Amino acid sequence: MSRVANAPVVVPSGVEIKINDNVLFVKGTLGELSFNLHHAVEVEIDSSFIRIKASKVKNATAFAGTTRAQIQNMVKGVSEGFVKKMQLVGVGYRAQIKADHLSLSLGYSNPIEYLVPNGIIIDAPSQTELLVKGIDKQKVGQVTSEIRAFRPPEPYKGKGVRLADEFVQRKEAKKK
Repeated sequence: MSRVANAPVVVPSGVEIKINDNVLFVKGTLGELSFNLHHAVEVEIDSSFIRIKASKVKNATAFAGTTRAQIQNMVKGVSEGFVKKMQLVGVGYRAQIKADHLSLSLGYSNPIEYLVPNGIIIDAPSQTELLVKGIDKQKVGQVTSEIRAFRPPEPYKGKGVRLADEFVQRKEAKKK
């Protein structure tokens, strides 16, 4: 059984936390996030710690662990932010940033235009690298997944869009 909810969340300086009508608000230097608390979970706010307690309802410990992880991610997001690095591997694979659009040339007949959602910043340090940044961990992961889905890495040559730390298992080509 997991005991994730038993560990308190450390709140760094510069981060404000408020609860209003079962909604938790976290405000920091990078922005503000909110989260709807489950009725089976109680949140206690100290000066520099947040403690989560589960009630006697069935599955309350699971809700408490999930709530603790969400609050931890929100606190880290508004204070530091989240960054995912992506690589485009393949001849002619390029990325360009145009205002609020990401233009990807991935070997198709036309370039792919991806509208960058609010709260997400995409940087292209080079034509084959992308940095997806934001304060919401779920949103950063979702955008990264959507970009990767345009051309997932294939197992024979390893071409495609991948995360920087992703390992692609290569297959051996057919023998004659």
